[in-house]
Amino acid sequence: MALLPIVVAPDPRLKARAVPVEKVDRDIVRLMDDMLETMYAAPGVGLAAPQVGVLKRVIVIDAADRGKPPAPLRMANPEIIWASEETAPYEEGCLSLPDHYELVDRPARVRVRYLDHQNEVRELEADGLLAVVVQHEIDHLEGTLFVDHISSLKRNMILRKLTKSKKNGTLEAEYVPATRKDKD
Repeated sequence: MALLPIVVAPDPRLKARAVPVEKVDRDIVRLMDDMLETMYAAPGVGLAAPQVGVLKRVIVIDAADRGKPPAPLRMANPEIIWASEETAPYEEGCLSLPDHYELVDRPARVRVRYLDHQNEVRELEADGLLAVVVQHEIDHLEGTLFVDHISSLKRNMILRKLTKSKKNGTLEAEYVPATRKDKD
């Protein structure tokens, strides 16, 4: 497994629509495993392939509570097949928009269909944090960032700050998270 560089906004790759995966083969499983390692090292709870510069419909998630065993989900071609009318606000952040958080209102529960790491069709019903992360990561596959769900004023402020940080060298256009060993 390998750590992958994470693309930082604003970057046109984050606004592109990802293409479906024909099947989950060895290369896609390797991508999923590398994405999980990258997500854990960042640290994060979700990561979409476009965030590592790969325009494929692949996401990984681990929304397990702290102190609990990891519960990684590997999804190819995820699609929301049902969403509740009830919504819930959640303060979201993103590895591609480091250190920026905003309240986003999304459906409180969703059902998603996807191919797992063994190329099997699965369905998952999610609520709470898992529902938020699933929706957030699927948005990435459509070229949508969480800041696209907030006011244009707040969105533009965040993107201007990120652009300024890139220009003055305090933020890289891409970064590779430190391994867990590097953090100790």
